[in-house]
Amino acid sequence: QVQLVESGGGSVQSGGSLRLSCVAPGMLSKASFRIYRAAWYRQAPGKQRELVASISPDGTTDYLQFVQGRFTISRANDRKSVYLQMNNLKFEDTAVYYCNIARTTGQAYELWGQGMQVTVSS
Repeated sequence: QVQLVESGGGSVQSGGSLRLSCVAPGMLSKASFRIYRAAWYRQAPGKQRELVASISPDGTTDYLQFVQGRFTISRANDRKSVYLQMNNLKFEDTAVYYCNIARTTGQAYELWGQGMQVTVSS
């Protein structure tokens, strides 16, 4: 199954920073990647998966209120990559983080990453 390749997860103390990265597979062209909406989701134990941040093809961003001002999502279309810079991490940010890209035009299609653990110790 085709998946996005994620990296950058790990453990950090409260107040620390991490940068998550996600790369689309080779089968997806740069031209196609450009029209995909990209997003980061997370799922904490016992909770539903929630949308953390998203970035549209035109660069418009949206954030979960709890991470507003601490997290920054960005994309590099020439590298088919999506990033999530996480600063001032809090214990409540502990979760498995997933990268997602979804086509914004034509037939619906999306890809997910395998998920990676982010653990913030208080």
